[in-house]
Formats: sequence, C-alpha cells, structure tokens
Amino acid sequence: ADLRARFSAKRHELNVSTYQMCILMLFNNADTLDFHEIVRSTGIAAADIKRHLLSLCTPKYRILQKSSRSKGINESDSFTFNAGYSSKLSRVRIPMVSVKEPSNPRPAVPEPVEEDRRHLIEASIVRIMKTRRTLEHSNLIAEVTRQLVSRFRPSPAIIKKRIESLIEREYLERSSDDRRTYRYLA
Repeated sequence: ADLRARFSAKRHELNVSTYQMCILMLFNNADTLDFHEIVRSTGIAAADIKRHLLSLCTPKYRILQKSSRSKGINESDSFTFNAGYSSKLSRVRIPMVSVKEPSNPRPAVPEPVEEDRRHLIEASIVRIMKTRRTLEHSNLIAEVTRQLVSRFRPSPAIIKKRIESLIEREYLERSSDDRRTYRYLA
C-alpha cells in the first residue's frame, strides 16, 4: 500500500505492507500507542504485529520509535510516531524484516557413509584429472559436483579438502604458474 505521510521536514510517500498501513493509520488519532493497543485496534495476531512493527522501527527507516532499546519487540513496548523522520527520497519503500526461524540442521551422516563419500570424491577427482591433465580449481569443483550429484551433493569445502589430501599424497600438484590450477602427477 502507498501512504502519504507528513513529517516535520516534508511529505513522503511510504510504500508499506497492508499490515504496516493498518498500524500507521492508528497514529492519525494518537501520537503514542502501546503494543496491546495496536493488537487490539488492528485485530492482527501478535506475532505478525511484532514483525511489522520491527520493520517500521528499524534504524534505517525509524518511522516509529519504540520505548525500549532492545533489538526485538516486547509486549511492554510503546510506540511513538517519529515526526522528525526525513529522507532524501520522496517515495520510501519500507521492506519487511525477515525473522530468522531456527533452521533444522541436516541430520548427521553416519561415519561409514562419510568415508564412502570421501572415497567417491577422490575417485572422481582422479578420473577427471587423468583425462584433463590440468584444470582450474573452480572447473574441477564444478565437474566433481556434476559427476556426483546423482549420488549426493558434495560441498565445495569437502571437495577442496579431498584435493588437498590428493596433493599431500602426490596424486596432484598446484601449477607453479597459477596457484589455482592443478596438474595430474600419477
């Protein structure tokens, strides 16, 4: 939604979400509102209100000022319309703040499977280097990933460790001209 807001310096057109618009419209009738008043007046779930209020209170935009100095939104916070807000732009887009959800870490891979994968990666590297003789690091990682994607998706970090292991065992060496290029030895 686009809102025209009048601040002490000048007018700005704010591009906000519908919930943010509902929250800002409440400040036409009052300069300061607490969290519970906003929830009661809008009828929006408290979790959604917190997210939308947070985006209106971010340091970059700060359309609303909150009473506490904490990073998040507390239910005891009160919010005041920031009449002193100013921006170089007449049209300001207020983006939504993304809430970090607890990410589910991948389940641990059993050690025998991890060892099999290490061998598969090394075998793939040796096969590729046997046919190509010299290859740049990024191309080698792309080729290994392409070959193994049907079985599993190896991370570039793991591939790099396997390359280092093969260099230590003298299957590969770094080119003396370009450190990012590998040469096949065996």
